[in-house]
Amino acid sequence: MLTSSNLGPACLPDRPWRKTMAAMNSDPGYLQRARRIVEEVVAPHACDVDRGQFPRTAMRSLGAAGLLGLTSAEDVGGAGLGLRAAAEVVELVGGACGSTGMVLCMHYCGTAVIERHGPRAVRAAIAAGEHITTLAFSEAGSRSHFWAPVSTARAVPGDRIRLDAEKSWSTSAGQADSYVWSSQPVAAQELSTLWLVPANAPGLSVPRPFDGLGLRGNSSAPIRAENVLVDASAMLGLDGGGLDIMMTTVLPHFQVLSAACYVGLVDAAVTGAVAHASRARFAHIDQTLADLPTIRAFVARCIVKRDMARALLADTLAALESSRPDALLRVLEVKAAAAEVATEVTELAMRICGGAAYRKEVGVERQFRDAHAATVMSPTTDLLYDFIGKHVCGLPLL
Repeated sequence: MLTSSNLGPACLPDRPWRKTMAAMNSDPGYLQRARRIVEEVVAPHACDVDRGQFPRTAMRSLGAAGLLGLTSAEDVGGAGLGLRAAAEVVELVGGACGSTGMVLCMHYCGTAVIERHGPRAVRAAIAAGEHITTLAFSEAGSRSHFWAPVSTARAVPGDRIRLDAEKSWSTSAGQADSYVWSSQPVAAQELSTLWLVPANAPGLSVPRPFDGLGLRGNSSAPIRAENVLVDASAMLGLDGGGLDIMMTTVLPHFQVLSAACYVGLVDAAVTGAVAHASRARFAHIDQTLADLPTIRAFVARCIVKRDMARALLADTLAALESSRPDALLRVLEVKAAAAEVATEVTELAMRICGGAAYRKEVGVERQFRDAHAATVMSPTTDLLYDFIGKHVCGLPLL
């Protein structure tokens, strides 16, 4: 008979974010705070979030600890840290709860745009941990081609802009305080313009709640804009400058941070699978699952894939920080690689754990479901492969 003992409570299986006290004390302060919040708030709420509850408690805790303003400038009260610090925090959070990790990822992406082009008051609110933002790029009309919105922006009397749109997916829809919003330009002959749209603007609605396979708590729902009026000053950057901001600011942040989220998720799946294989026993032969060569081979494949993805993430950050010639290639590769690794490793983790993987207390089934969102979030994995091929062949991406 195959038995298992000492299983942890549901959604608190084995915790890769835990470290020894000495190791924790050597971490920078922001990582120490992130680990504490993951342990005390994010992980205990992961089951509720997986049932569709937006991680409001976790986001408030992150805000109170100064982590929502991690990348905000010091002159508005933020920590003034960069993409590497954000990636470290997202990896920790994503390892405990994929939905919360993705909400935080999109907040940092929106923050990057607002820091460069947004009003000081909103920047200060983000830095103070009192404002959650996100991106609203994906549309029903242009699908995964995020750079080509079909939604409109029209000038109306009173120095106002009318926005109309059918956004197909937006993480934190109906939950964030603002959206970094894309539309066709008002007058420029380019692909897009970006706007900072308050979430409480009249005319905005969420037609239906998100009910998906994985990342069930990230509220990745559609948003409808009908005659939404914003001030012309809500424009982020120049009219027609949306594509440039998307490619130079949003793309590196989204690619790196989503990869970090999925590396954390993969690490959690590997940790959970190894722990289960090491303690689940065949009572009649007094062996563990780990005594089987096939199981050990599966574990080895998981470890190798995880470490490959983590190494590419680290190299991507190094390439960006030093402005290496291959930085764009690494940016394009990092999410594609993390997505492929996440789906492969979580499937292997399910096989390692067998029937037990279907139980909540092992945690692997949630990670398996969450992992499959990685390949379809735009830019999708297939789209990234096309971009990579174009880049290395000397062709324009768009």
